[in-house]
Amino acid sequence: MIEKEQLKTGKHIVNIPSEALYKDSVASNQKVLNNYFFRNRDVYISKHPRFAPYPTHSHQFLEINYMLKGTCEQIIDGNPVHLNQGDLLLIDVGCSHSVGKLNENDILINLLFRDKSIDINFLDNMRRSNSVLYDFLLNQKSNDHNSTDYIVFKNNIDNDIRYTMEDIITEYYSKKEFSNSIIKNYLQILLTKLVRHYHVPMKKNNHTQLLVIKILKEIDNNYDTITLSKIAKRLGYNRNYLSNFIKKETGKTFGTLVVNKRLIQAHNLISSTTMPISEIIETVGMKNRTSFYKKYKEYYHSLPGDERGD
Repeated sequence: MIEKEQLKTGKHIVNIPSEALYKDSVASNQKVLNNYFFRNRDVYISKHPRFAPYPTHSHQFLEINYMLKGTCEQIIDGNPVHLNQGDLLLIDVGCSHSVGKLNENDILINLLFRDKSIDINFLDNMRRSNSVLYDFLLNQKSNDHNSTDYIVFKNNIDNDIRYTMEDIITEYYSKKEFSNSIIKNYLQILLTKLVRHYHVPMKKNNHTQLLVIKILKEIDNNYDTITLSKIAKRLGYNRNYLSNFIKKETGKTFGTLVVNKRLIQAHNLISSTTMPISEIIETVGMKNRTSFYKKYKEYYHSLPGDERGD
């Protein structure tokens, strides 16, 4: 319907409700908020509408643009970017970009995902690859500002990336049981393949980044029992120093990071098992049922029962 109207007028039709947009005071940049796309899911996929240019905007999440067919012109932070069939574009949080008019034979796939979908153990394994992609994703975890706002991955000859993208798209639209968990795993496979196919040297990881990785790994691996005192002792740091360091480098308190990890694990169990929610709350290390429901609602903008149709 939108494409028919855009074909007729040549003008962009807004297909996102006003409550999902935040108007930037600078220029005419539209910021698209998380809540609209990520209700009860970690990855959102859509076909980009054709026949009209898409105005400058930015996101509160990461975005992959995959050129399934044809070509595309974009302007990213003022830089022109051309995509050919099979090319993949990874765009950082907050990066401003616009998309030129797509024609009849142009098919651009948008894949959106939040940084909370990225597993820290996965990032730690990627560190050994000396990849700019690792640095790009790590900055999403460590709250650093990326010097690289976007990365273009040109079509690889053996079509390995294309096959993985097609698997993700097929699984997404099949809407079968456990699709969300499967897609998250496919996403990590996709990012790993990008590292394998596009090996780009980067600056050596500094001590601060490595310590952030260690802390986040400790939280990921021991989220149900971890305390600040335990992690400080294990890593050989003063408790108060480590608390301040975590807040400075991640933008969140230690307690918030732990609670968020517990909520993510609870979400995984809720969406992929039939385990009673009361048992899940206990399994992930949450003590107060009322507090769990409140924090889950704040984090996922839905209640646990909503995802199961309870």
